[in-house]
Amino acid sequence: MALPKANRLKSRKDFQAVFREGIRRHGSYLTLRALKPLCLINPSLEIAAETKQATDSGHLASTKIGISISTKVSKRAVVRNRIKRQITAALYDLLPKLSPGWRLVVVVKPTAAESKCVSPQFLQELEQLLAQAEVFDGHS
Repeated sequence: MALPKANRLKSRKDFQAVFREGIRRHGSYLTLRALKPLCLINPSLEIAAETKQATDSGHLASTKIGISISTKVSKRAVVRNRIKRQITAALYDLLPKLSPGWRLVVVVKPTAAESKCVSPQFLQELEQLLAQAEVFDGHS
């Protein structure tokens, strides 16, 4: 399953902002970079239109997610794409549980390609990292 377009982190500027200002949580296969929505950092801040954090109804924009996987993980694109698809599928299942407005980047570590049974481990580690970063709705 692909992530809905509204939930994809696409621009280089967004990735740079998450890497520069976001919090980090490390696991054995993945690193999570998470940038809180502006209103959670400072509630008195008025949300700028160019950051697109607010929708017309005044609610926070949907959580945007990007996946970063370098050739250090594997030289073979087939392997990298398989890992990326499995992470995307796990994130698709977790999407309803996530608080709105976050910008997330999942960075895949080289140890991920060495692991043969990827899906259950990724899903479990991804959930742990999201919980540590308190990205879940209600911090469950």
